[in-house]
Amino acid sequence: MNLPQLLLAAALAASTLGAHAGLGLATVPGVQGDSPVTVFYPTEQADRAVQRGPFTLAAAEDAVPARGNGRLVVVSHGSGGNAWVHSDLARTLVAAGFVVAMPLHRGDNALDHGNPGPESWKLRPAEVSRAIDAVAQSPRFASLVKFDRVGMYGMSAGGHTALAMAGGRWSPSQFARHCEAHIADDFPFCVGLITALKGNAFDAVKKKAAVMVIRHRFDDAAWYTHQDPRVQAVVAGVPAAADFDPASLATPRVPLALVTAGHDKWLAPALHSDVILKACAPRCTLLADLPAAGHGALLSPLPPLDRLGPVAADLLGDPPGFDRAQVPAVDASIASFFTRHLVP
Repeated sequence: MNLPQLLLAAALAASTLGAHAGLGLATVPGVQGDSPVTVFYPTEQADRAVQRGPFTLAAAEDAVPARGNGRLVVVSHGSGGNAWVHSDLARTLVAAGFVVAMPLHRGDNALDHGNPGPESWKLRPAEVSRAIDAVAQSPRFASLVKFDRVGMYGMSAGGHTALAMAGGRWSPSQFARHCEAHIADDFPFCVGLITALKGNAFDAVKKKAAVMVIRHRFDDAAWYTHQDPRVQAVVAGVPAAADFDPASLATPRVPLALVTAGHDKWLAPALHSDVILKACAPRCTLLADLPAAGHGALLSPLPPLDRLGPVAADLLGDPPGFDRAQVPAVDASIASFFTRHLVP
C-alpha cells in the first residue's frame, strides 16, 4: 500500500472515530503463571491522562466496557517491549470496535530482558493463546467477544510470533545456520542489543565470538510452529523471519499481511520480510511498505530514545526523512484488514 492509499485508509478509519467516548484500559489475570494481560476496549466513559512509565496515555482506566464489534485482536510486542508502545494502534483498533489484548512475554519485555531470542520465541505463541484464554475467562469481557475468529498482530519479535501463528515453522538450528552465513550483514538480528559492529578492528573479534556462542547455544534442530484455530487473521510488522522455513508460509494457514520498513537496520528486509513475501505471494498481502522508515516506525508512541542504550537507540530511532505522520495510516490499514477478515 503506497502513501496515497495509506492516507485514504486513515480517512476511512477516522470516520469510525467517536463511536465510543474513550479508550478503556484494564488488566485481566494471566493464566498458567503468565503476567497480567493488558486490555484496551471500547467504553462510553471519557479519557483521562494515565501515566505508564515515561508514557502519558489518554485512556479511561477500569471503565465499564461498551459493546463493540465482538472481536478480539491480540498484540505481541517486540523484544524488550510492552503494551504502551502499541497503544496508538490499540486506539485505532478500539475505534473500529475491537477489544485488544496485549500479553507481556516472559523473559523478553521492558521489565525482564533475561531471555530474548530463540528461547523466548518458543514460548511466545502459547502466551498469545493463553492471552485469548485470559480474556475469555474474564467476567468483564467474555460476554462481549466471540472467540471463534481472533486477530493477531505482532511487531519484530512479535512478528516472528505472528508468522508462527500463521502456520510458519522455524528452527533454532536454522537461526544458527543463518547467522553463520550472514553474521556481518545481519549482526543485530543474531546478537541483539549486547553490542554492535563499529567498522573498526574489533568487528572481526565480535563476529567470530558471536558465531561461536550461537553455534553452541542453538543446535536444536526441531521445527517449531503453533496452531490455534481461534486465530483467523494475522498481521506481521517488520518481522524477525530469517530462521523460518519459507516454504511453510507458501500457503499461510489464515489470511496473512505484512508491514515493512525500507531502512530497517535491525531486521534487514532483504533477509527477513522480503523472503517471506516472496514465498507467500500471492497468498499474502503487503499491507503497507514504508520505504523511508526504520525498525521502530511501528512503535507509537516511540519510547524516549535517551532512556535506551546506544545500540537500541540507533536501531529504533527514525532515519532522517521519515515522516511519523504516516504511522496512523498504517494503523488504520491494520484495523481495516482485521475488520475485513474477522467481522461479518
